[in-house]
Amino acid sequence: MSDAASVAEGRIHEFTTHSGADTVEVGRKLAMLLRPPQLLLLRGELGTGKTTLVKGIAEALDAAQADEVTSPTFTLLHEYGGQRDGKPVQLYHIDVYRLESERQLETLGLDELLTPDALVLVEWGDKFKSIRKKATGEIAIESAGGDARKITVTLRD
Repeated sequence: MSDAASVAEGRIHEFTTHSGADTVEVGRKLAMLLRPPQLLLLRGELGTGKTTLVKGIAEALDAAQADEVTSPTFTLLHEYGGQRDGKPVQLYHIDVYRLESERQLETLGLDELLTPDALVLVEWGDKFKSIRKKATGEIAIESAGGDARKITVTLRD
């Protein structure tokens, strides 16, 4: 696993993982970089490890054990209560893959989730202009052959 640092227009962090366990560990590291309130797009093809990364973030925030974190593909939204530096953090893991319109998206109540203590991670959020506009960054995961993954995190300052 490796990582690299920043650029002027925002913070960019890059990681390469070689297993699911590595991806969970990168999620743990990322949790320490994320400051609520934040809405991040989770980009990557099916099976690249988006939910695996969220497992590590949830563990680092003491919000859930890795095996308790599952993909919200059919439920659309999973909520986990955790903490960071002794302060409460609400972690929302959303999957909008099955939604087709802004109208359907409105039923999620995304604006209500964006509270001062919220970290909102949205899989397939780049499909919707309204989510792209609200996003404070993105996490892109690409297959790098076999179990290897390239994870690029861009956080806007």
